[in-house]
Amino acid sequence: MLIPRQAVPSLSVETVAHGHFDLAAQPAQPAARFTMAAFYRGLHCPICAKYLAELERLLPEFEERGVAVIAISSDAGDRASAMADKVRATGLRIGFGLPLQTAREWGLYVSESRGKTSIGIEEPARFSEPGVFLVRPDGTLYYGAVQTMPFARPNFTDLVGAIDFAVAHDYPARGEYTGAV
Repeated sequence: MLIPRQAVPSLSVETVAHGHFDLAAQPAQPAARFTMAAFYRGLHCPICAKYLAELERLLPEFEERGVAVIAISSDAGDRASAMADKVRATGLRIGFGLPLQTAREWGLYVSESRGKTSIGIEEPARFSEPGVFLVRPDGTLYYGAVQTMPFARPNFTDLVGAIDFAVAHDYPARGEYTGAV
């Protein structure tokens, strides 16, 4: 389990149109506040397409707040490229080839294929379920949410507002206590 205020696992993937992404190599610009890693299930998921289209739409809002954004799946490059086309991603970095072991290190759930989805696209043999994380420039976890299903994900508009509140009030990452209860 990832713990707020502690280092997150390494994260390094290729992207469809923005070169190599390495979380540890994100620029430490003065205005940089977070990197958002939005993990999605893959091309086969119609809910993911809708979710990523919304993230693409709100990308300028995140960037204005010093949040670098990447959406990542375990899909191969061709499927990630098809997803980028489907959601008309122009600014959103779409990462691909996430190793399932890395997905597990991030606390993501892994599912097995059940064949074709409702939109007629074959699921990969195994793939990770969704998760959204905000990582500080020092590589520590600020916020994390993981799902066992494609449903009921964090709302990106709500996250924009939460970031505004957190920055305005210097709100600390919560959930950091690991002692006896």
